[in-house]
Amino acid sequence: MPPITGSKDSGGSDSRFFTTQKKGEMHELRLELHSTDRNAKVDAVKKVIASMTVGKDVSMLFTDVLNCVQTGNIELKKLVYLYLINYAKSQPELTLLAVNTFVKDANDPNPLIRALAVRTMGCIRVDRITEYLCEPLSRALRDEDPYVRKTAAVCVAKLYDIAPNLVQERGFLEVLHDLISDSNPSVVANGVAALSEIAETSGRDVMKISASVLQKLLAALNECTEWGQVFILDSLAKYTPADGREAEGIIERVTPRLQHANSAVVMSAVKVILSYMEMMLGNSDAIRNLTRKLAPPLVTLLNSEPEIQYVALRNINLIVQKRPNILENEIKVFFCKYNDPIYVKMEKLEIIIKLVSERNVDQVLLELKEYATEVDVDFVRKSVSAIGRCAVKLERAAERCIGVLLELIQTKVNYVVQESVIVIKDIFRRYPNRYESIIATLCDNLDTLDEPMAKASMIWIIGEYAERIDNADELLDTFLETFEEEDPAVQLQLLTATVKCFLKNPEDTQDMVQKVLDMATEESDNPDLRDRGFIYWRLLSTDPEAAKMVVLGEKPVIEDDTFKLEPQLLNVLIGQIATLSSIYHKPPEAFVVRNHARGGAAGGGAVEAEEYEEADDEEEEYEDENDVAPADAAADGGAG
Repeated sequence: MPPITGSKDSGGSDSRFFTTQKKGEMHELRLELHSTDRNAKVDAVKKVIASMTVGKDVSMLFTDVLNCVQTGNIELKKLVYLYLINYAKSQPELTLLAVNTFVKDANDPNPLIRALAVRTMGCIRVDRITEYLCEPLSRALRDEDPYVRKTAAVCVAKLYDIAPNLVQERGFLEVLHDLISDSNPSVVANGVAALSEIAETSGRDVMKISASVLQKLLAALNECTEWGQVFILDSLAKYTPADGREAEGIIERVTPRLQHANSAVVMSAVKVILSYMEMMLGNSDAIRNLTRKLAPPLVTLLNSEPEIQYVALRNINLIVQKRPNILENEIKVFFCKYNDPIYVKMEKLEIIIKLVSERNVDQVLLELKEYATEVDVDFVRKSVSAIGRCAVKLERAAERCIGVLLELIQTKVNYVVQESVIVIKDIFRRYPNRYESIIATLCDNLDTLDEPMAKASMIWIIGEYAERIDNADELLDTFLETFEEEDPAVQLQLLTATVKCFLKNPEDTQDMVQKVLDMATEESDNPDLRDRGFIYWRLLSTDPEAAKMVVLGEKPVIEDDTFKLEPQLLNVLIGQIATLSSIYHKPPEAFVVRNHARGGAAGGGAVEAEEYEEADDEEEEYEDENDVAPADAAADGGAG
């Protein structure tokens, strides 16, 4: 029985082009590319593209593939154009042979082919091609079909990247400004996107939003696609209203976007509203109303997939630092679910700490205590640390927080005890001479401490409160037995704590301090430890009173670092909501290196391939909107 072969149009059949080819495939491909059978030719170009995609060098077939461009089949034409984009940099002279085809296609009666030709010429980053691009691009920007116009708008931004002077000389920026007044909202959105890209590349404000342009952008906002709305909202976020009244008017038009199904649109709308709220400081009623409106959409984002939740949480982290009152009554939605991924749980904890107040602290402490019994060690540690941070933030709740920490210490779980000791040290530093009654409990758990940070924290507590611990010198002596094997942080704390102990009780600790100073200065090769040892030695030997002032002097209390971002940086990041900056919590210049080298990035092929996939989707939309037959069928009819 003969094997059953799938039909040419069956779903997923193109995977066969990625199967390993046998030897001599280039010769066979060349023959197939010159075939008179159109289907065989399409299959051959697909095989070439598949080889190119997996990294094989098929540049030797350049002229053979190029000959296939003279066709009425739009599928074949797209494949050839994709190949040309990939190899244009390595074969610029040969690429020029396709220029006549590009120019001819830019005048084709089919708008899809006109748009395809202009898009491809824009993607080929070869200087000499740009000379031939200007005329077709100029016509495309004024084309009667909106699909061609919106494609041409993006092409201007690509051309600016290669030849900025040429774009300015040919007046393309002015044409882009005209496109903002276009009757088609998709063209408006692409015009805005292109101008925004050029503004970012050049560092100049080429957008120049006037009162009339502003009204056109707001009108297009209701009609364009979701990504078009994102481009327009991002441009509005950079606009500075003339006064609070204008800001209110824009916010009124933007507020409906908060109900959008696409999270990117929601976050861009939030960014616009937060930026403009700064202009309305005198109108407390309006700000209160906006604050109420912003909470529900942000809460809704937390019902999305974990990845979207994480991005939303990183943005919410910034928002609650800027305006904590927006979500002050919504702390429960940030309580962790058992099936949340660890990265979502960690981010939720950060926001819980920022939103905790005396009104909800009991509820939060119950929740954090529950988290401290979970199995994920990192999450448990972060939860215990969060209890300490609540104590540092809320003075009136500090005692309750310490009570919870003591309960956790009683569980005798190693990592819980160690993290508790670390945060209790911070509480002692925040509230000196207030909660020393718990030191005895800490001392009972010395044997469980095996991590450097926990040991260093416990040693600091013993040294700081040596006069209140009867056997402080004995406790320190147990640590000194392993001094040479300890981590540098533990050694430094041991040295300081022993000197403190000596200054408070010189009779009983003379030998111990001598032993520590000897080990620190003579047996250690750590420069920090040696230097500190020598300083203490000289202070103690020359002026013990000065040593007391230095070592036992009053220390400043630690500050609450819940809202740790500088106000200036926070304002920058609020303006970058819904971008990578808002996830990294860094300004763009901290992680983006702009390469203005002509010719663009070497790995552009994959990007262009992705763009072509997006273009395919757009073409299907175009066909649906304009009630035309699929492009391939039309081409087949024309060719037949």
